[in-house]
Amino acid sequence: MEYAWEPTPEYIEEANVTRLLRAHGIGRLDELRRRSVAEPEWFWNAVVEDLGIPFARPYRRVLDAAGGIQWTRWFVDGQVNIAAACVDRWAADPAHADRPALIGESEDGTVQTLTYAELRARVDRLARALRSAGIGPGDVAGVFMPMVPEAVVAAYAIAKIGAVYLPIFSGFAAGAVASRLRDAGARILLTADGTLRRGAQVPMKPTCDEALAGCPEVERVVVLERLGIPVALRPGRDVTWGEFVAGHDDSPAQAAATGSEDIFMVAYTSGTTGRPKGAVHVHGGFLVKIASEVAYALDLQPDGVFYWVTDMGWIMGPLSMVGAHALGATMVMYEGALDHPSPDRVWASVERHRVTMLGVSPTLIRSLKPHGDDLVRRHSRASLRVIGSTGEPWNPEPYEWLARTAGDGRLPIINISGGTEVGACFLAPYPVEPIRSCSLGGPCLGMDVDVFDAAGNPVRGEVGELVCKSAWPAMTRGIWGDPERYLASYWSTYPGVWRHGDWAKVEADGQWFLYGRSDEAINLAGKRLGPAEVESILVGHPAVAEAAAIGVPDPVKGEALWAFWVPDDPDAGDCSPELVELVAAALGRPFKPSRVVRVPALPKTRSAKILRRALRAVATGADPGDLSTAENPESLDAVRAALDPP
Repeated sequence: MEYAWEPTPEYIEEANVTRLLRAHGIGRLDELRRRSVAEPEWFWNAVVEDLGIPFARPYRRVLDAAGGIQWTRWFVDGQVNIAAACVDRWAADPAHADRPALIGESEDGTVQTLTYAELRARVDRLARALRSAGIGPGDVAGVFMPMVPEAVVAAYAIAKIGAVYLPIFSGFAAGAVASRLRDAGARILLTADGTLRRGAQVPMKPTCDEALAGCPEVERVVVLERLGIPVALRPGRDVTWGEFVAGHDDSPAQAAATGSEDIFMVAYTSGTTGRPKGAVHVHGGFLVKIASEVAYALDLQPDGVFYWVTDMGWIMGPLSMVGAHALGATMVMYEGALDHPSPDRVWASVERHRVTMLGVSPTLIRSLKPHGDDLVRRHSRASLRVIGSTGEPWNPEPYEWLARTAGDGRLPIINISGGTEVGACFLAPYPVEPIRSCSLGGPCLGMDVDVFDAAGNPVRGEVGELVCKSAWPAMTRGIWGDPERYLASYWSTYPGVWRHGDWAKVEADGQWFLYGRSDEAINLAGKRLGPAEVESILVGHPAVAEAAAIGVPDPVKGEALWAFWVPDDPDAGDCSPELVELVAAALGRPFKPSRVVRVPALPKTRSAKILRRALRAVATGADPGDLSTAENPESLDAVRAALDPP
């Protein structure tokens, strides 16, 4: 039986979005959705008031689209600083100062907790050190650090002085680090001597040194003594974190008077080919949109504990930080491998920190599910109120396993979808409404999203392009240094409409579903197919733990469908022929896979997304390109061996 969430009266009564509805005399969520799109200035002002977001100088108007929808300005002439709004206001409140703001857990079992007062003190000390080093408004500061509290301290300190925060994924190789530092024009880099991964010490400073050989514009490197291992410090450029902040006091410091449209962050997408693409995010819009998403869709309460399994180098890291702290809640961050020393690590952390909102990816759950229910149920999950997810489309079996095993059938799965350039989400269900298995619910509040066919006509009941017909506060203010690329990437397919590059469908009951990236669509003799449609069928087979589908060139069909699958039991036999027929029976003979291949593992990023691009390259004999985002690049050797057995 398909799992579906039906909210109880008690759940509805306690939800944040219920408070917003009642404050404006609105009885139903669908009416709030409609009005939030029809009256955006009313809605976003209502969000600011409901969440008490502190603008140091009130905005003159909510939005100004005089320059075109692509360049809409938000909270015009207002002043707000993310560090002041997320840290200072709580630290200055005697009733809130001693509440935990940040919990950092490492795979060796150590835990560090910072209250809001302690977080503010560390942020201000580092902010003073940055100012003394000559870093000021508009300067770009890179942060290439493990998932430790100092990574959050660095982000807020950079924001507090009005500089531009540049998060870099902690698992990147030197080339990927260098390309982002160069593209952004960073003047300073904050890093660490190393991190922990699967019980081993992983040095990071050598990666920095290799990257910086091609980045002469980086004048200063600050190295956190995370592991206490010896590192080479280049005289005149490198300094330890302890030395850098020495002599600077941690008394309250004044935040820079940043305007709503001043740049907070340049966040690079996780694409691995071509010049990196930096999405530009600003203090006002990013803060308000993220706070609304975390409050109303993910339903984080002020006394809540927010743990999203991610890295500060991906957009979900800054979302976790700003979302939790804008509401005065607690953020949990985890350093290390999620299956070390045991695959129950996620559930152990939920119990240990009494997590109320746990965020996961479908791929992570597919990888944990084969370890069985007992690893989950040995840990209390009574504190959980919401399970969040993002990253890629779900298929029913792992979704329902998560709902019934981890959630005990009592929790909503808030499956959100947006992106680095979106700054937040296009689609999200809300916990006060029914949610079907694998659904994304519907449009986020304030988002005029739709599904278009190739001609730009709205469609229902069939797969089309996910688009947005209005501006929103957290939309990127362009691509760093390349406004024409921004316009070409998102606004050129349908005039005046943002095309996101996702396949979506709205079912007859109004529930929305995604089917993968439209640029990953497989074209079989003119028939377009999303990879997720095939993968859902494959993982529905009891022998299949994970699957990936790709299109490869075919002289007759244009493209042929190939699929790769990972067995639930490594010792079981190969059922690939059976899987070929399973797909053909479910989708029709025109969609029969030309090849289905058993592999021991699928290549994934550290954020658990399947690297279909790399699979396609191996299948066609092409160079897979930069694999710096890959968690397990060695898996491609096994794929090659499976495709061409001896």
